[in-house]
Amino acid sequence: MKTTPVTPEDLVASIIALPPIARNSDGGINLGESRKIVDWLASAGVRSFMYGGIANLFHARLSEYGAVLDLIEAVAPSEDAWMVPAIGGDYGKAIDQVAMLRERDFPTAILLPFWLVQPQGVATGIRKLADAYGKPLMVFFKALDYLTPQDVAALLKDGALCGVEYGIVPDETGQSPHLTALLDLVGSADRLIDGAGELTIVESSKYGIQGYTSGTGLLAPHISQALLEAVKRGDRAAIDSLSQVFVDFDAARGAYSAIPVVHDAIRLAGIADTGPIGPFFETASDPAIVADITRIARELMQANADFRLKQDA
Repeated sequence: MKTTPVTPEDLVASIIALPPIARNSDGGINLGESRKIVDWLASAGVRSFMYGGIANLFHARLSEYGAVLDLIEAVAPSEDAWMVPAIGGDYGKAIDQVAMLRERDFPTAILLPFWLVQPQGVATGIRKLADAYGKPLMVFFKALDYLTPQDVAALLKDGALCGVEYGIVPDETGQSPHLTALLDLVGSADRLIDGAGELTIVESSKYGIQGYTSGTGLLAPHISQALLEAVKRGDRAAIDSLSQVFVDFDAARGAYSAIPVVHDAIRLAGIADTGPIGPFFETASDPAIVADITRIARELMQANADFRLKQDA
């Protein structure tokens, strides 16, 4: 497992996969099935893994956090695999988790987004968390009422953040004025990654962002990795073509709830038995929805298999 400080090169070394944590029927962590997910991704060349929203760490018990960290360390597929745990999203939970992280060798953790906050207060909280951790954090910059571009730029400059997952959607004209403002402040996109994956990287890459987090790509990691390489070399035709493979699955996520759809799809596609997702979410039970997720997930898996055959030919 990578333990060295995070560099801009780490942010684009591979897609940053967002695997779920597999659970037993009683809600306990299932190490074996969780490892299957990581091994599947590693077979496609994925070397960066972030355990956050799709792993449902929003709602995981603090008393379980040590076991979660044990799992993340245990499933690391290589000595240089970058494993990123999440903290928070509320400050009270995050500061207690940071105390536990200080006993570990993770080079950073990502602060999950939270609501009912004020930007200046969040910026102050991030500084306190980074000071308590003794290492820079990452943050999911998802809304201007959470942080402002000025806040993010200052936190990067001061070393409280080593990377930013950018997730603010373009405005009604398709423009990204807040991203432009942030880039004007920080000077480059080296420390930014796209926080919404294979479809939004099409536009955000035009601003210089190259890396991205991926939940949808768990079903087709070979295609997602190829898309990342197309982004890095600036191949617009390949970017547009490869991203289209993910449209239907992303639409299902939008229709049925983004986090549990990925959790369920991993099981329904036969990658690993993810089990129940845990509190405040629920696995799909409506037969029609289950059938739809299964169909779309398997179609994406088949597209990935066909892509691999073509690449090997």
